[in-house]
Amino acid sequence: MIKIFSSDQVRKADEYTIQNEPVVSIDLMERAAKACVDKLFEFTDLSKRKVLIFCGPGNNGGDGLAIARMLYVRGIKVLVFQPDNEEKKSPDFITNRQRLLDCGVELKPIVSFTPDYIDDNTMIIDALFGSGLSKSLKGIYKTTVDQINRINCITISIDIPSGLFADKPVNPATDTIINADYTLSFQFPKLAFLFPENEFFCGEWHLLPIGLHSEFIQNEICKNLLIEYPDVKSILKPRSHFSHKGSFGHALLIGGSKGKIGAAVLMSRSCLHSGAGLVTVHLPGCGYSIIQTAVPEAMASVDSDENECTQLPRLDSFSSIAAGPGLGNGKNSAAMLKHLIQEAQVPLVLDADAINILADNPTWLAFLPKGTILTPHPGEFARLAGKTSNSFDRLETLKSFCFRYRLNIVLKGAYTVICNTEGNCWFNTTGNPGMATGGSGDVLTGILAGLLAQNYSPAQACILGVYLHGLAGDKAQTETGFEALTAGKIIDYLGKAFLELY
Repeated sequence: MIKIFSSDQVRKADEYTIQNEPVVSIDLMERAAKACVDKLFEFTDLSKRKVLIFCGPGNNGGDGLAIARMLYVRGIKVLVFQPDNEEKKSPDFITNRQRLLDCGVELKPIVSFTPDYIDDNTMIIDALFGSGLSKSLKGIYKTTVDQINRINCITISIDIPSGLFADKPVNPATDTIINADYTLSFQFPKLAFLFPENEFFCGEWHLLPIGLHSEFIQNEICKNLLIEYPDVKSILKPRSHFSHKGSFGHALLIGGSKGKIGAAVLMSRSCLHSGAGLVTVHLPGCGYSIIQTAVPEAMASVDSDENECTQLPRLDSFSSIAAGPGLGNGKNSAAMLKHLIQEAQVPLVLDADAINILADNPTWLAFLPKGTILTPHPGEFARLAGKTSNSFDRLETLKSFCFRYRLNIVLKGAYTVICNTEGNCWFNTTGNPGMATGGSGDVLTGILAGLLAQNYSPAQACILGVYLHGLAGDKAQTETGFEALTAGKIIDYLGKAFLELY
């Protein structure tokens, strides 16, 4: 897992590395600059570019000066803009400025910048302010960022787009922030990168290792983590040669109503494709012939009501239960869900209409079995836990909600976040915009139920299930593109997603 450190923790990581590697700060800056330059050469043929580098007075500006020097000695045309001479500079900024001047590179004051410097081959590097920024841009920096944002050329931010805060929200209506095409971040992602309101500022972001001390990284407590492939691969359980269907559990899926039987079909297919040994689907009478035809591998438990689920089957033979997709929120279905909450003795997944019923009956939350998994999208979560003003607030609300009710929540979206009962969060790295389509969530619910049936813990099931769901969507997208990707296609590619983890 990659830890998502706060800006204060990143500063401590730098200090620890300097003291314990040991390495002087100017040489650590040199590492960072070299990592940036190597990545820049991956993006484009810089020999055909004029590179304008905007440097602030602190260490982010020092990074920019070092980048300028490295580009210059490799024959790249660079033009550097620096703060007014009277402005206080960091020691490493001063050192790198002198090194650049010694190379014969001219530095211009930021105040002298005009769009006249720009032509069709210009690339802008934003090294004004890094993750330590704590207040909105003002004065010449605000003016310069406004000018840069009006220019139509590639813009690359170093560490974080200038004007964006790493650990707190900005106000787009009043704050001025670089609109980067790419962001090159050192060692760790910033929490701000993972929230939808900041996509326009960050563009496509990349992590650049710069050799910060592994001992500090390992020991520093961090509750926000980014999921990586090796972490998920380590969760996947090998299967014994002598396994049989009873080895992999029996999942009960409850869902579907008149006009929404497709949700039960998708949930059933994905549960089977995720490895459950047996799957039983409880659904209304109108869905019986549909489920038997569309998913012949699943067993059907038919409700006495023709149009909705109103009663529970016996629960004693199941190893996991999922409910909600296509369920509807009628009073009879709500009563059935209440009984399920009271009677369930195995891991439970609730999605879609089951979450909406919970939102209408908040006193039931206290009776959910410990470790229950809820899989809301942001709108459903707002109905459940209350509205929040931004993604930072929503994340804190998510943590406190999970801790209070001892739940696991999968908050769906780009960088889906999984929060466990202790308030630890994992951000997923698979998936794509084509998965924003009806039924995609039903597929995830089935995957989670299938993994729980195989005796994965709720936290393991969430991490593995969300990653596989996104990975299958990524593989499907290469065939269909974003627009034509459907929930059924995600299921079709689950097998290839599993194969990638073997």
